Amino acid sequence: MSTVESERTSCLPGAVACCFGAAMGLAAWTLTAWARAYCDAGYEAGGRLELNALFPVTALAGGMTALAALAVARRLSRHAPPLVRRCLPPLSVLCATVLLAWWFFATVGTLSDYPGDSGNCPASNIPPQWPGWIPA
Repeated sequence: MSTVESERTSCLPGAVACCFGAAMGLAAWTLTAWARAYCDAGYEAGGRLELNALFPVTALAGGMTALAALAVARRLSRHAPPLVRRCLPPLSVLCATVLLAWWFFATVGTLSDYPGDSGNCPASNIPPQWPGWIPA
């Protein structure tokens, strides 16, 4: 009779994933604030208040997204070969947090057709430094 022993795992990967997700959330917030300030779109007092209110939310959302991605990847790779068990969780955390940061920038950072006053950006309010191959 074959029984599957439960693996004893450390909580360190979860803590690292949570910190990485929070850092990605704060990086997305910083990119969003920079884009709004550069294009001067949605950067008046109300827009800055909105960004400041979203500051802790983005860090929390990034951390929770990373933890959820880690948990799902660990669950899916339980009976996989050792290489997959080691590679899938970090890759899923990376992909999930990058997609969350990209979504946040695209929806909150680039206010399409918002009247920007700086003249530095087109009507889409996407800064010219943003790579054209990454849709926003």
